[in-house]
Amino acid sequence: MQPKISSLADRPDMLERVVGMADSWPEFVIQDLVGAAHFPRIATELPEYVLFAEDEQGEVVANAYSVPFALGTERRGGRLPANGWDAVLVWAFSDLRRGARPDTVSAISVSIAPKAQGRGLSGVMLSAMRDNARARGFREVVAPVRPNAKHLEPHTPMEEYARRVRPDGLPEDPWLRVHARAGATIDSVAPASMTVSAPLADWRRWTGLPFDTDGDIEVPGALVPVRCEVERGYAVYVEPNVWMRHPV
Repeated sequence: MQPKISSLADRPDMLERVVGMADSWPEFVIQDLVGAAHFPRIATELPEYVLFAEDEQGEVVANAYSVPFALGTERRGGRLPANGWDAVLVWAFSDLRRGARPDTVSAISVSIAPKAQGRGLSGVMLSAMRDNARARGFREVVAPVRPNAKHLEPHTPMEEYARRVRPDGLPEDPWLRVHARAGATIDSVAPASMTVSAPLADWRRWTGLPFDTDGDIEVPGALVPVRCEVERGYAVYVEPNVWMRHPV
């Protein structure tokens, strides 16, 4: 049975249930300070760009967040930022504050409730996000994609990983492949899409790892190693993403 998809603009009564939906993001990923400052604003300030799916029992099983922004300005020049996810969130809310007219929609996240994973909902929500952008007059959706199998190869350069294809020409990574099947093409790698810098005590709490040696630490769920500086008392994770463009 196809899930019922709505936006928070149409169903504001669902705000708490959508925002509170269980997900499977690693704890350290949600500690990105730019995301912590801006992501929660999407649901309240841009509710028409927050979509959610309900199953036959009315339970929220997936959500998809996106933001409109102005990419084609003289300063930005149509170039997708190397700072990826962080930059596009900052741009979107800067444009909203200034009243700048957006020309592009960026995907921000697609989340599936753990109990509903494996049903193809990621592709359904991606399609709904594209349809929503088209209905609002946009011609393109871009996405700073977090390849969902890259964590298995944290030392492989993202540029190399992202360009791998199967014999059928589709990307080897499953989430990149979902985007490609929807018509997206790879634009570039965003080498510093998200940054999490925190004291070692926080990293130990988030990961259960000792963080007691200098250098690169492999962390479950991380796309690249986390850089640990024991004497200085902190560790830094700089996540690369893959920019993909969807004509709509």
